Amino acid sequence: MKHIELPIAGMTCAACSTRLERNLNKFPGVKAVVNLAAEKARIEYDEQLNTPADFAAAIAKSGFSVPLKSTELQITGMTCAACATRIEKVLNQLDGVEASVNFATEKAHIRYQPALAALTSLTDAVRKAGYDAYEIAGTGRAAEKARKEAQFKAERRMFWIAAVLTLPLLAQMPFMLWDAHADLLPRWLQFALATPVQFWAGKRFYAGAWHALRGGGANMDVLVALGTSMAWLFSAIVTLLDLPQHVYFEAGAAVITLVLLGKLLEARAKARTSSAIEELIKLQPRTAWVERDGVMVEEEIEHVQAGDVFLVRAGENIPVDGEVIDGRSSVVEAMLTGESMPVSKAPGTKVYAATQNQEGMLRCRATGVGSHTLLAGIIHMVEQAQGSKAPIQRLADTISGVFVPAVITVSLVTFALWLWLGGSFTIALVNAVAVLVIACPCALGLATPTAIMVGTGIGAKIGILVKNAAALERAEKIRTLMVDKTGTLTEGKPTISDILPMETLTEEGLLRLAAALEQGSQHPLAQAILARAKSGGLELPAISQFQSTSGKGVSAEIDGTVHYLGSPLYITENGLIPDGAMLAKMQTQGKTVVIVAQASAILGYIAISDPLRASSAHAVARLQKMGLEVIMLTGDNHATAQAIAREAGIERFRAEVLPQHKAEEVQKIKAQGTVVGMVGDGINDAPALAAADISFAIGAGSDVAIEAADITLMRNDLNSVADAISLSRATLGKIRQNLFFAFIYNVLGIPLAAFGMLSPVIAGAAMAMSSVSVVSNSLLLKKWKPSR
Repeated sequence: MKHIELPIAGMTCAACSTRLERNLNKFPGVKAVVNLAAEKARIEYDEQLNTPADFAAAIAKSGFSVPLKSTELQITGMTCAACATRIEKVLNQLDGVEASVNFATEKAHIRYQPALAALTSLTDAVRKAGYDAYEIAGTGRAAEKARKEAQFKAERRMFWIAAVLTLPLLAQMPFMLWDAHADLLPRWLQFALATPVQFWAGKRFYAGAWHALRGGGANMDVLVALGTSMAWLFSAIVTLLDLPQHVYFEAGAAVITLVLLGKLLEARAKARTSSAIEELIKLQPRTAWVERDGVMVEEEIEHVQAGDVFLVRAGENIPVDGEVIDGRSSVVEAMLTGESMPVSKAPGTKVYAATQNQEGMLRCRATGVGSHTLLAGIIHMVEQAQGSKAPIQRLADTISGVFVPAVITVSLVTFALWLWLGGSFTIALVNAVAVLVIACPCALGLATPTAIMVGTGIGAKIGILVKNAAALERAEKIRTLMVDKTGTLTEGKPTISDILPMETLTEEGLLRLAAALEQGSQHPLAQAILARAKSGGLELPAISQFQSTSGKGVSAEIDGTVHYLGSPLYITENGLIPDGAMLAKMQTQGKTVVIVAQASAILGYIAISDPLRASSAHAVARLQKMGLEVIMLTGDNHATAQAIAREAGIERFRAEVLPQHKAEEVQKIKAQGTVVGMVGDGINDAPALAAADISFAIGAGSDVAIEAADITLMRNDLNSVADAISLSRATLGKIRQNLFFAFIYNVLGIPLAAFGMLSPVIAGAAMAMSSVSVVSNSLLLKKWKPSR
């Protein structure tokens, strides 16, 4: 008998654990005990009768789940998209594993159930498929960079040696234009020059082909190794037997040398696609001045702990996240928000790692270090986005999976047809080799991920953080954008503009009652009232029997009398009639009116204004020019909402929308068949953000809103939304261009080679350059700039 312990998610009561335990014990030979408190199931079973996958399926069927663990593997040995497709297929065949392999980043993003698949089983599966894999540790970035640099230098040295040996072979090709059988170099010398290129410089192709075939797949290495080997073997036989045939040593050597060159250029270009992350990492200083026993000591950044006091001098970058406890200065936070204007810092304000202190000295207490800084979070989000797959890539992945077998079939058919049509063996062989070496699955595999890497990297540098590639793709399709008013269109910092008490009260008395009723509330309007009361030094009376009606108002007893504070609708529902003329006057000015009342009479009106952001009207006009319809959502009454919408240039709006109904409004627009985006910043926006096809969270908003959003905007500016959509369109444009180039190259190149219109050398050069052209086209995306 074997034992296994599975973590269980989703159990909420004892009935859940009882039901699950009963379902698990239905398996023959199984003894299961489910612990609700520990959220685990301990199972004793006969492995000849059952497997852990059976239990996971039973748990899912019972309405629960086995939580997944995430990891990231660095993959080595991949040479084309077919390799990535093969590894992904192998990993996803394991029980409890969900894997996505990115050829451009050479990484596998894996979610797995530890009870069903150990980390060693994941790496073993990759190695069995003919490649190598190891888990990426938190400190492994520098080691991985050093490994790639050493590998690049070794491959560069190999290319130059191959080039020196190949050039004499290529030097005689111009003379073949007049005499196809001209051999300026003795055949034995051609053999001596070509053989080390074939088997030493080309050994990577033989190794890659062997691993791929051993793992049950086929990749670009198979095509190169097979094609060049056929040309070399034919030429070697002709040379050794001294047959009256032309030799093709230059074809095989040139193809290998050109492919090596293409791989070098491709590696350099791919490294540039991830330069955004490297630039972010470089911003963080390696040391910090930390206070130890009253003395400032310079320490490695890894030794700084949360709670440590550190010093930042003028001109230095801030080492970790923290809170200012002494000093005043201004800090450039362009790496977070894309805004070059410095932000003032004083005691109590937050500072972030990698931002630059300007003229003053700051003494701060560390609040976030290591992987818990905002910078680390941004880097992690960018890496996750760069490693994810866009839906548009599915077609390329599908083709890559069958590409190599199909090309080999076309090559064999080409060889057979040329022989059948009366062509010589030599011509048939040359054309078959040309078909093999011109086909390039690499370009298909690089078309999407390289553009995604560049696009998400650019976004991170200007404060646009994309959660995944699918979000970047969906953003391009938005046709309707729903925008929350408070904190998104407006400053989100309401202030009292008018206090209008009835005859029985003074302004101070009305404000005192209002502030008492709003004690403890985090609503922006409540904060405006409390801030005004605090600045006036008012003492607030005690309250009891407090009640809150979401989105409408509050009530409580003050000195034994029930008081109300809320919207005009809330006061009306409690049996009182507000002054309509007064309300209309203030609401048409874009002000929000709250009313203070007792059960028998209205005590006064407080008008609160939340001014429109200076950039909102321009941003709305820009979005509309981009073909989007902008709809404003607000809990304000119709008159106030209309005034704000008019000022912002918005035609459609939804007024008096309660927080819990925002998601319903999003669903109504989606039901009309349009792709809907939602922009918000508050906790009450989270359901609406989750309901939208694509969601944007303003960076200054709540953590809940940011967690629910697909794209986080670090700048408090609606122009960032327009920038994100513009970046999405530019990125998707590059992806479509890349896919077109990759498809059209293979669609045209393979038939041309089959019809004998391309020599193997030209075919090899074209194949080598196709991948480079796709990556280079992606790099052109770096020219995209946000609107200012």
